[in-house]
Amino acid sequence: FYQPHEALSRFLVSAQQEFKIPIRYLQEYAALGTGGGIYHFRDQILSGGAEAFFVLNADVCSEFPLQEMLAFQQRHGDADSFVILGTTANRTQALNYGCIVANTDTQEVQHYVEKPSTFVSEIINCGIYLFTPAIFQYIGEVFQRNQQELVLEESSNGWQRAEVIRLEQDVFTALAGKGKLYVYKTDGFWSQIKSAGSAIYASRLYLNQYSKTHPERLAQNKPGGPIIRGNVYIHPTASIDSSAVLGPNVSIGEGVTVGAGVRLRESIVLHGASLHDHTCVLNTIVGWDSTIGRWARVEGTPSDPNPNDPYAKIDSETLFRDGRLTPSITILGCSVTIPAEVVILNSIVLPHKELSRSYKNQIIL
Repeated sequence: FYQPHEALSRFLVSAQQEFKIPIRYLQEYAALGTGGGIYHFRDQILSGGAEAFFVLNADVCSEFPLQEMLAFQQRHGDADSFVILGTTANRTQALNYGCIVANTDTQEVQHYVEKPSTFVSEIINCGIYLFTPAIFQYIGEVFQRNQQELVLEESSNGWQRAEVIRLEQDVFTALAGKGKLYVYKTDGFWSQIKSAGSAIYASRLYLNQYSKTHPERLAQNKPGGPIIRGNVYIHPTASIDSSAVLGPNVSIGEGVTVGAGVRLRESIVLHGASLHDHTCVLNTIVGWDSTIGRWARVEGTPSDPNPNDPYAKIDSETLFRDGRLTPSITILGCSVTIPAEVVILNSIVLPHKELSRSYKNQIIL
């Protein structure tokens, strides 16, 4: 439903070239819900004669065990069964997600509740699905039912509302217990990305995954190079002074400049940004083409899951609490200029701002 813009179009073109696959952006004429969107575009989805297809929510990060889900689907149920990727959450946080009750032997979904008011299950929906074309029959039944209900409502505006269909509440709830829906539980990493700040935690998960599966992607301590602590990614085009100290959990983008004595930790620095000498950047996202002056300190407050609970998930913090901005990751929008020798704490700076002083717990418009 989002309008395609230049940055998205550029990304789609570059992704097609890099991965050698066709990519199309299909835009809904109105927000149709998680099921209504794929139902509206069912002809395009099926036009290649697909035997099955994946649906992935865009606001999650994961190992995305797609091959494993496909093999699981082929082992369990009939050829037209569907698979939800699930993971384990703690009992309190599970209430914030779709909860799945499954047969422990077959993993068939017997009961599904979206964001229940009381505890149902510790297995939650990861927002990653494997469907066959048969799913459109079940979504179509919901559509027909919606149409019939709207006929009874004289005040309704007709077909547009009938096409608003939610996979979770309208389809999965009805499919549970019918031998068609299964859950594949993953022990790999998974997290929602509900805010810009949660990208720091997601980046940490990916960097940790790279350390196991693609260590060559991560920076190493070398003579004449910067000091690397923990998992750090540096784009080959970035210029990093040898006296800088980076990490853990730092990602540096294309064309970034990092000056002498800079300290970077738990941060993402996007392309074209410049960090002048002796800046300290902690728990921060630095936007494209932003500049941080000499001896400045830019710091945020992490909102990480409980490290002592292996099943804890990142909480969706509200932006404000008791009328005040909740301390969180500091975010600098694109083309933000931070002057020398100032301190920016727990603040969000919108794009194209040139600051003149220090700020704490502010949204700078």
